[in-house]
Amino acid sequence: MTLSTSDIEHFTSIVGADFMYLSAHEKFERYTHDETEDLRFEPSIVLLPKDAHQISAILSYCNRTKIPVTTRGAGTGLSGGALASEGGVLLSTERLNNILEINDRNGYVITEPAVITEVLQDTLKQRGWFYPPDPASRGSCFIGGNVAENSGGPKAVKYGVVKDYVLNLEIVLPDGAIIWTGANVIKNATGYNLTQLIVGSEGTLAVITKIVLKIIPHPRFDVLLLAPFQSATDACAAVASVFSAGITPSAMEFMERDAIEWAMKFTGSTMTLPDSIQAHLLIELDGSDLDILMAEAERVSIELEKHHCGELLFADHAQQKSELWKLRRSVAEAVKANSVYKEEDTVVPRAHLPELLQTVKQIGLKYGFQSVCYGHAGDGNLHVNIIKGNLSDPIWHDTLPKAISELFTEVVRLGGTLSGEHGIGLVQKNYMPIALNQVQLSIMKKIKLAFDPNNILNPNKIFPDR
Repeated sequence: MTLSTSDIEHFTSIVGADFMYLSAHEKFERYTHDETEDLRFEPSIVLLPKDAHQISAILSYCNRTKIPVTTRGAGTGLSGGALASEGGVLLSTERLNNILEINDRNGYVITEPAVITEVLQDTLKQRGWFYPPDPASRGSCFIGGNVAENSGGPKAVKYGVVKDYVLNLEIVLPDGAIIWTGANVIKNATGYNLTQLIVGSEGTLAVITKIVLKIIPHPRFDVLLLAPFQSATDACAAVASVFSAGITPSAMEFMERDAIEWAMKFTGSTMTLPDSIQAHLLIELDGSDLDILMAEAERVSIELEKHHCGELLFADHAQQKSELWKLRRSVAEAVKANSVYKEEDTVVPRAHLPELLQTVKQIGLKYGFQSVCYGHAGDGNLHVNIIKGNLSDPIWHDTLPKAISELFTEVVRLGGTLSGEHGIGLVQKNYMPIALNQVQLSIMKKIKLAFDPNNILNPNKIFPDR
């Protein structure tokens, strides 16, 4: 859409000329994309407000004038949720980047949304506290984006996802009203849970300006194991066995061979990968008693042996642990560096991981595409990267959606759903009827209407086109 001169003048009066970018500005281009495939959309204007009051003024004006608003954090999203697909205002939260309070007596932290997740975690660790959700992009993603997407990461298998830590939120509604959604307490049975409604809403209901997170004592020790398998299916099958034995790892990550090879090349790793190895599980145990952790590691190894695991590598010093985690966290970037791709964020009950992996490969054979799979095996979250490679544009754009539809249909049949942590956003919205019926979608649309009757916040996201 095209903004009028008066629109631009009004926005300038709110944020100032230095914090407003039009298309000719040298910084404008970075706001036209995130990490979703190769998609590009130009907003009409980029605004960088400094606080909730400026955001309130922006939203109030846009609500009156029916100007679309897309909220953006660090731009690390993988579902197109921060793309201004309808033009209008791209509202960047990047200036709201302060940790406001660490409350040691009550075990919570208050932060603004543009604090980098790893910075928040490291700051808390210095005080003996632990905020577990740790997406692969934690070194660059913002905590506000994590809340908007209900992010998870490797630690989710033991500690839960973002929703399990959000106590309260300050938000700005589309009409400009500023409210808190709850209270800074563990228990809250006072009316509808507005806090949890905002978590995972992908910027479609409100703009988050302050976040109150529960924090827990940091574990003193951790043990890291790398388990090789000659069969990726065996690696997936081993996951449920470990949990059935009464062990809950703090992380349990799956990487098939292509993912490992691409990550090794991308990071310059010198790790040896024998020809026979087709997959790895990266397993972490943590706690406050090292003897207990070592005993659990022995029990894990016994369960893995039942599924034809090769020789386990025990990471016995901090550098080795860091190198292994770097390898795992680099897979997504390695895939992106190799080819245009589509990433499907499938999740099923973990015992069905072997069936899910087999389904992915069968559909790939049927439609002629290569897939690179990895993910959070402990909670059944498999990231399926479909590689464009030499596929023609007609196949990529017209035929591949049929393959993805088949994949999601099987995921739902297995008791899973479309996204575990990346969200629906722009790229997955038309698959929503596979997972949700019309009654469920209708309820969600009514919630959207109640918050945003003029449909200005992140329009054309989450809900299918028809």
